[in-house]
Amino acid sequence: MARIVVHLHGRAKDRSARVMIEDYAGRVKGRGISIDAHTSKSLSAEDYEAALVSASGDLILFDEDGESLSSKDFAALVKGFGLRVQTVNLAIGPADGFSTEIKSAAKQLISLSTLTTTHELAAVLLLEQLYRATELNRGSPYHRD
Repeated sequence: MARIVVHLHGRAKDRSARVMIEDYAGRVKGRGISIDAHTSKSLSAEDYEAALVSASGDLILFDEDGESLSSKDFAALVKGFGLRVQTVNLAIGPADGFSTEIKSAAKQLISLSTLTTTHELAAVLLLEQLYRATELNRGSPYHRD
């Protein structure tokens, strides 16, 4: 089964967002999903993108220009990750978004919403959707139509 790594540009400055990120990270930890918060104070957006490009496995970016998926479609995508041998790297962009260069290097672009949000809130949303996807795939009653 492929491992899923969620990449975040820095640690959430907003305490409430940080608590939610930590909560959902704990919920998905035992499901082959880990968080890599690139937290060096001097880490520029360019250095973050370089780290993403050099990461082993497929790279999927969450970007406003990406494909919109329902929670069920996203769950099916996550289920498909389990069939892969290599790591799947999911990345939330830095505050100003991703460069055109890394977007073209990514295997897929996915939009979390057509609304503009902070990258911290996007991280919370992605982690909740990963938790929801794993619950859907397990057949639990967490997701309701």
